[in-house]
Amino acid sequence: MGVGEGPGGDHLSMTLETAFAAYEAVRHRLPTPVAGRPAPLRARTLADVASGYDAFLLDAFGVLNIGETAIEGVAERISDLRELGKQVLIVSNAAGFPHAALMEKYARLGYDFAPEDVITSRRTLLANLNGHGHMRWGLMATPATGLRDLEDLDLVYLEEDPGPYAEVDGFLMIGSAAWTEARQALLEAALADRPRRVLVGNPDIVAPRETGFSVEPGHFAHRLADMTGVVPEFFGKPFANIYTLAMARLDPGPPRDRILMVGDSLHTDILGAQAAGIHSALVAGYGFFANGDPHAAIATSGIVPDVIVDRP
Repeated sequence: MGVGEGPGGDHLSMTLETAFAAYEAVRHRLPTPVAGRPAPLRARTLADVASGYDAFLLDAFGVLNIGETAIEGVAERISDLRELGKQVLIVSNAAGFPHAALMEKYARLGYDFAPEDVITSRRTLLANLNGHGHMRWGLMATPATGLRDLEDLDLVYLEEDPGPYAEVDGFLMIGSAAWTEARQALLEAALADRPRRVLVGNPDIVAPRETGFSVEPGHFAHRLADMTGVVPEFFGKPFANIYTLAMARLDPGPPRDRILMVGDSLHTDILGAQAAGIHSALVAGYGFFANGDPHAAIATSGIVPDVIVDRP
């Protein structure tokens, strides 16, 4: 559920053009793309390039599902890849929901993954707290999703009371469905008054939904950086920390050029794969570019995937 669909309801869903522009505007905080890459190979599905790779890292939104709807044929494609001996993981900026809830969702959509084969930005954030679990954290999250996975942390939800914003030791931004402009203003004022650590469990600016793009925690994290000068710490794609977890799960670990990250976003999936030194495939028919031109975006951004597939 995105901000436009959540209780706050203050934020309109973005269009493809505004979403792309928002990512381009924060390029100085993202990894640098690899220059001089050849034009991408064009393929119909992942089956057409399967022989070139031993492991497939699949984004969720735009690859497995759009919102609460599974993309037709992807479960069968995953089964086919496994029958060929390929390793298949989910690597997703899914921070808003506990891991168990995500596993329930994927099973409901027809996907059969072991819990350890689902690498999320939420898990990445928790793995990188670096001994700071004793701090008291102000939490951007939706109370309805619960605190499973976060029980060991000292947390207080950030809502309309300004007290917690002033009192906590740092801030965790993991889910924006209930976030409002009033809460964003309180957070920016608190950081301007007293800078503190800000950890972002979902670097996405938007996510593709059934009716458009929802606004995600990364949008608000970059806004507060622009307003306060406090640069958040991001956990998830396109940053290396989530790929470190994914590589540790691959057993045996294939050479990097035999690993393919499959996603729908240039600025998260494709850029992150380049930063991790692995190959990438952009899904053009679903998700971010379902109603747009990926070639124009590639030319503008300079972020060039190895492969463009029509569908997974």
